Amino acid sequence: MPALTLREVLALDPVRAARPELLAGEGALDRPVRWVHSSEVYEGANFLDGGELLLTNGFGLTDADDEVRRRYVRELAARGAAGLAVEVGRALPGMPPEVTDEACRLDLPLLALHRVVPFVRIAEAANRAIVARGLSGRRTVVRPWGDDHAAALLADLADGQALNQPEVEARAALAGFHPGPGARLLGVSLHGSRGVGAVDRAVRVLGGAGVLRAVFPGDVLALLAVPAAVPGDPVRAVQEAFRGAAEAGATVAVGHPVGPGGWLHWSETLRAARTTLELALTVPPAEPAPPEGPSVTSARALALERELTRGGVAANRDRLAVLVQHTLGPLLAWEAAHPSDLVRTLEVHLRHGCSPTRTAALLHIGRQSLYQRLERIESLLGLEIGDPDLLGELLTATCAHRVVRQRPEGARDPVRYAATAAGARPATTAQQSTDGMSRHFRRSA
Repeated sequence: MPALTLREVLALDPVRAARPELLAGEGALDRPVRWVHSSEVYEGANFLDGGELLLTNGFGLTDADDEVRRRYVRELAARGAAGLAVEVGRALPGMPPEVTDEACRLDLPLLALHRVVPFVRIAEAANRAIVARGLSGRRTVVRPWGDDHAAALLADLADGQALNQPEVEARAALAGFHPGPGARLLGVSLHGSRGVGAVDRAVRVLGGAGVLRAVFPGDVLALLAVPAAVPGDPVRAVQEAFRGAAEAGATVAVGHPVGPGGWLHWSETLRAARTTLELALTVPPAEPAPPEGPSVTSARALALERELTRGGVAANRDRLAVLVQHTLGPLLAWEAAHPSDLVRTLEVHLRHGCSPTRTAALLHIGRQSLYQRLERIESLLGLEIGDPDLLGELLTATCAHRVVRQRPEGARDPVRYAATAAGARPATTAQQSTDGMSRHFRRSA
């Protein structure tokens, strides 16, 4: 990332407010500053990578002897530090002469800060400027996002680019994204939505959640910071918000909730949302789609599909076909000879805790018709649907059957999904509620 020079850092308003005085290294003011850190650990020079401007309040220098102070400066210079800025007047009455002498000898820029300015303010201003310089320097070559900091950051996070936490925080701040304490972050991916209007409407429903959002070719990608004041399950809250905010016919996929700390978690929830969207557009749904309004799903709802297709649909098709035939062969043979919907009925029944009431309602059939279907399934398979030992195998096989079926007309080519699925970790396990599953299907829900 292109850096600012030390001279440019000194011109920033928060740095000037600290009344810096250059005591050594005047000839090195055009040295590049890669990052600005603050630290009071005086044995921590070996943690530097080179190019850092180090800020310190000088507390550790007050009781150190001359040689310790000189060694500290030598270690900073040896690690390639861009400079050392020391606050004087509080913990340290004045700059120790041996520190100045050693810095002059090594041509290490040494600054005395004569006015108290919070280091976080200095570091934030400098690092934002460094990140902005880096974005403007590389975006025209590598990225098509121009000055859209939100789009650039979302693209890098969703693509799993090698980043670091300070850079992500600085870039998020440039884009105006400041997750509050206790916020829960969720990635959201939308297809068939016109611009970012649906995201903005959902944000208002959620009480002004913080958001990074951008339009990409074919899709909208967003990272929402749901405030801690929003009660209950954040995934459900975001889904409900988009059910009312997204356009009819749009498809919305919500990732898993993560905390505001750790850019890797930000990346994971965005990638989970994007992978889930690809599956929602590629694999036929387990249940009838809503007659109107958007289709809204989540990484947890398609967790089993994501596990079964890790590495891409095409790469897993043969393996899944064997699983389906082994487990559901008699049902498939019956359906080939008779108009029926037994496999789908079985999956919906399993996904809803073997509840006759919920299953019949979702399939839009009467309970007596459902009982007849379930009896036929048990007779063909020679087993009891409510056997707890069979639930996992049956649900996996019925889900795999949807995955290997012909894709619906207009669905996306799974090649793109295969490229994005690799390395994306699932948000949750595929565990569904099993309360009451061991009861026979004839018992009322």
